[in-house]
Amino acid sequence: MKLSQVAKTLSPSVTLSITAKAKQMKQQGLDVVSFGAGEPDFNTPINIQDAAIEAIREGKTKYTPASGIIELKKAICKKLLQDNNLSYSENQIVVSTGAKQCLSNLFQAILDPGDEVLIPVPYWVSYPELIKLYYGVPVFVEGNKDNNYKYDVQTLESKVTKNTKAILINSPNNPTGTIYNHKELIELAEFAKKHDLIIISDEIYEKLIYGNYKHESIASISEDSFSRTVVINGVSKSYAMTGWRIGYAAGNKDIISLMSSIQSHTTSNPTSIAQYAALEALAGPQDKLHEMVRTFSTRRDLMIEELSKIKNISTIVPDGAFYVMVNIANVLGKTAEGVTIKNSMDFSEILLEKHLVAVIPGVAFGLDNYIRLSYATSEDNIIEGICRIKKFINSIK
Repeated sequence: MKLSQVAKTLSPSVTLSITAKAKQMKQQGLDVVSFGAGEPDFNTPINIQDAAIEAIREGKTKYTPASGIIELKKAICKKLLQDNNLSYSENQIVVSTGAKQCLSNLFQAILDPGDEVLIPVPYWVSYPELIKLYYGVPVFVEGNKDNNYKYDVQTLESKVTKNTKAILINSPNNPTGTIYNHKELIELAEFAKKHDLIIISDEIYEKLIYGNYKHESIASISEDSFSRTVVINGVSKSYAMTGWRIGYAAGNKDIISLMSSIQSHTTSNPTSIAQYAALEALAGPQDKLHEMVRTFSTRRDLMIEELSKIKNISTIVPDGAFYVMVNIANVLGKTAEGVTIKNSMDFSEILLEKHLVAVIPGVAFGLDNYIRLSYATSEDNIIEGICRIKKFINSIK
């Protein structure tokens, strides 16, 4: 059989494969500590659960409009106005089966064969694969370690061609946890205007921010940036609702209309029950969200403190999300368990097999000198897992 050549170019998700292997080992009775999770370890707040149950009992289990129920769109508009100073109407919103489907719909809506999208390195694993799936070309923009791998305009200018269609911004970033400040966003907005680029602003970790940092959407910088930005967000990370699969996009009504049309011919509406749960998440009490953020902040500090006790590594201290990137460059090329550690995949595989700790190799994000640890796990797991990592690194010769 002749299969799609485009589909054959897609790389499997390293994050999912590592996480699946760790779960399999746990099921076999092995005491695995997993730092791979890309989701909160909390249960969905009870008020959101109750809203879903009520929706079921009220018979809200039928088809909805393909782009989402009007009540949820109104709640999203209210949220974007209150939190981000962004004024949208309901026809500028599409609700999808997770933020990932929003991105998928968007790339289908804007890309023609050969169109290029600028992506920061490191990047979330699905960005380049989704772009390739719709005949686009991911253009990787290498960041600077001293700037925590954020874009700088000089490097961006060297990557622009006549085929450049869009620039993707992820703040807070997965995997680094870095956040763009106001000055940096102004520079990126001016760059996008200069080259007439669509801005894709992935803000899924917006609520998970620590210390004195504050999230700002690039869409709020100017009238021009507002008109050319598509904001991607959702309830998965902020409200511990990863399995509910509700994301949303806001932007230019012509782009949103195309995205909605694409969705109507693929999945149609997101799950009706999950939409009513998301409505309660956005419109209901926010105390559980704030509690979760406080817990993540404590765990972040603990993880950074414990990692600082290990020689030959360094960390990027995250301002948001729930990940820590650990630089392992100093141990690459050395030997552990009789095997030479050539790259982050070797490091991660040996660590899991021999020391029962699951981490995500940095190669998945385009940074092979790093590994990613998630602190969406208990303090006991953080202490025990990093103790094992220390033992492993100390054994490397």
